[in-house]
Amino acid sequence: MRSTSLSLDLPSLQALQDDLLGRARQPPQQDSVPLLIAGQRCGWLFLKAAQALAGLGGVELSPTEAHIGRRSTSEPTLNDLLARVSLALKAAGCAPGWRNELLDVWVATASAQTLPASQTSLGVIERGVVRPLGLLTLAVHLNGWSVDGKLWVARRALSKATDPGMWDTLVGGLVSCRETAESALVRETEEEAGLESQQIAHRTPLRTIARMHKQVPEGFQSEDVLTCECTLPEGVTPKNRDGEVMDIQLFETQTIFNMLKEGAFTLEASIVLVEALLGKEKARAPP
Repeated sequence: MRSTSLSLDLPSLQALQDDLLGRARQPPQQDSVPLLIAGQRCGWLFLKAAQALAGLGGVELSPTEAHIGRRSTSEPTLNDLLARVSLALKAAGCAPGWRNELLDVWVATASAQTLPASQTSLGVIERGVVRPLGLLTLAVHLNGWSVDGKLWVARRALSKATDPGMWDTLVGGLVSCRETAESALVRETEEEAGLESQQIAHRTPLRTIARMHKQVPEGFQSEDVLTCECTLPEGVTPKNRDGEVMDIQLFETQTIFNMLKEGAFTLEASIVLVEALLGKEKARAPP
């Protein structure tokens, strides 16, 4: 079926992208200090989290930086320490999004283009404390197009700890510990959209489009945003399986653009969607 999507105004899309990327380049809170894990720069420790960790063995605090472990700390010992750090933050009320899920700990200075394939994580830590520690996370997204040029998007469940009820990409989620970005995308696609791997087999390769730095109530979000796209076969309707999505809808690109301008989408999803819309418009623009 031939695409019926309407052409969007390219300068307006580019202006919106500039605004979104600007909002995703925030400094950490003023009371934060650099956080080093095993002697390497990994994140930012803000004041409330620092107070929760004061006096904890293996944690060293100063007015200019914080240390969890040292370069000589072995990975098993470091993981035990990170688990104790996580529990201390939870006990102090600094981990409202506790998930009983582990994420890799990455060096913050690593290039967004090289993670995680060519890097080895320092250890693993509870997902619910990555923001209080300002640790780098990796998020994968999938834009699902219909054969006639419309875009599938999902609305986050009201039970979500972050951005409940806001619109999101069809698929979006964090890469878990010891997991590749590719396998995370397949897992999230099955859970959030009910699509099997063969239904997205012809998607574009995952690519990193931004590194977000954003102040959040529990700390600091540092996140690489990876995205890809696919056209879903005609007759395929995404259906959520994990309960984290309250609605999935298919919209014209003009409707998506209007919703983006109104702030209906999360910041991460907005960055992904605008990049996708720009790609479509540039592809159809005359040389």
